[in-house]
Formats: sequence, C-alpha cells, structure tokens
Amino acid sequence: MARVAPVKLISIVSPCYNEEGNVRELCARTKAVMAAFPHLRYEHILIDNSSTDGTVPILRELARSDRNIKVIVNSRNFGHLRSPQHGIYQAKGDAVAMLLSDLQDPPELLGDMILEWERGTPIVVGIKNTSDEGSLMYRTRTAYYRLVAKLTKIQVFEHFTGFGLYDRIVIDILKNQFTDPYPYLRGMIAEVGFSHAKIYYNQKRRSRGITKNNFYTLYDLAMLGITNLSKVPLRIFTFGGFAMSLASLLTALFYLVYKLVFWYSFTVGIAPVVIGVFFFMSIQLIGLGILGEYIGSIHTMVQNRPLVIEKERINFD
Repeated sequence: MARVAPVKLISIVSPCYNEEGNVRELCARTKAVMAAFPHLRYEHILIDNSSTDGTVPILRELARSDRNIKVIVNSRNFGHLRSPQHGIYQAKGDAVAMLLSDLQDPPELLGDMILEWERGTPIVVGIKNTSDEGSLMYRTRTAYYRLVAKLTKIQVFEHFTGFGLYDRIVIDILKNQFTDPYPYLRGMIAEVGFSHAKIYYNQKRRSRGITKNNFYTLYDLAMLGITNLSKVPLRIFTFGGFAMSLASLLTALFYLVYKLVFWYSFTVGIAPVVIGVFFFMSIQLIGLGILGEYIGSIHTMVQNRPLVIEKERINFD
C-alpha cells in the first residue's frame, strides 16, 4: 500500500505591540491567502509583546474562533528583536514566514513566496524597492544598506526588514547554531548564505496606529547591523590613529623648523592648540563610542538571557 505523504505546514509569525486596529484585518487577509493553497496546512502565530491597548483581548477572541491562530503573550515588553525571534523558534512549519502586524508589508505577498518555496528555494525575502515613506528616509536607508555592504563581505539584502519565508532547514540552523540573545534576523539570514529569491513590493504607510520605531530603535538596528557583520569600524580607528599620530608628528616638526627659521616674526598663538585639542578629543570620543558598541554586544552575549518570558499561550497543543 502506498504511503501518503504528510501535508506540509506553513507557519506565519506576526509580532504585535499595540496593534488593536490591525490584527483582525491581518488575520483575515492571511487566512484568505492560505485558502488558495488547500494542499497546505498553516498556523498563524501572533506573539504579543505585552501590549497596553486592547490587542490581547482581540487575539484571544480570534484564537477562539480559529484554531489556526495561535497566541503567545509575553510577560513584559522584550523589545523589537527578541520577541519576533522567539515566535519564529516556536513555529513547527516546514516553512516559516515573518509578517509584521502593521500591514505595511502586504500579506498577499505570502502567496508568491510560497510558490517560490515550493519550487525549492530555501530563502525567499521581501525587498521593498519603493516606499510610501518620505523620500529622505528612504534615501537614508539606502545609503545605510550600501555602507554596511561595503563594510562586510557577506551579501546584505538592501531594504530587507525580515519579511520573508524560510525553509525549515534555515530555521533549524538559526535555532540551533546561532546563540545570540539579542538576535539580528536580517544579518542571520544573510549569514546563512543559502540560495535565495527576492520578491519586490511597495511598502505602504501605516493606515492605523502609530509606528513603534523611534530614533533610538532605528539607531539600535543600524549599529547592530554594523557590529554584527563587520569589524571594519574598529580597524578604521586603529589605522586612523596611526595616521593622525604621523600627521601630528609631521605638523610638530614643521612648526619647529618654521619657528627656528623665523624666530622673531613667527608667533603660533593659542587658537591652533585649542582647535587641535578639541578635534582630537572628538575623534577619541567617536572611537570610544564605537568600541563601546562592540563591548555592549559582548556584554549582551555573556549574560545569555532567554529571548522572552511567556505569560500565556493559546491554541498550542
């Protein structure tokens, strides 16, 4: 008797924080996408990062009416990196998708990603090649991605936010071989290095709610991307220190010779000294800041804390 192959499972992970205006539409649009794949099962894991609005009661209601919806509620807000990664690690699917809850990344794109995955592509990433956000912010992001690409030998996906579909083999590598307690998913996916496909889309503005990104979270992501993927900034300051030391020595010799030749007519004054002191102090502070970022990453690693602490689970067997 022929053995029937098990039905494959697609896991969709959506991190939430104060998304009461979006989660109903998110789940409905995701369900509609998966209805086009009757040969697949799916689970939609929504991990809530201790929302302060009505998101959690809505998630409980959605989970009661649909067993495909699974909910994790964290005991507190564990940040915008740890919580999504924990949700990914709880997924049991043959492929796992990351889909944010703000609806800026269209759930309908999951259909294209699944088709590409069924062709045998282990990593399918969503790339926003256009965006409804301000042109200045988009150009700034573009410049940042290109800077990171120049600082590392790893292929970095430009305008990739984590939105994508990843085969089980990729998820198992992330879960078992990466031990970072403050994970940077974009860098981890780039580090894996498997063959990939890109799905391009236009990122929309938020229609409901307010963005959770502020200057600090954007700066945190930017520095994490650099420190996780490259040591070049440290070495730039090492080489820069040697170069400035040599420049200082040559300048001092020039002033000494010039003073000896024009002893009575040449007066240095205090302005060059003050400017030089403040210049070198600022360079030192920048260098200490970059060094501190790397030390902070080491500090986070050695603490080895769990990604999140769960308070509640719904619809997990």
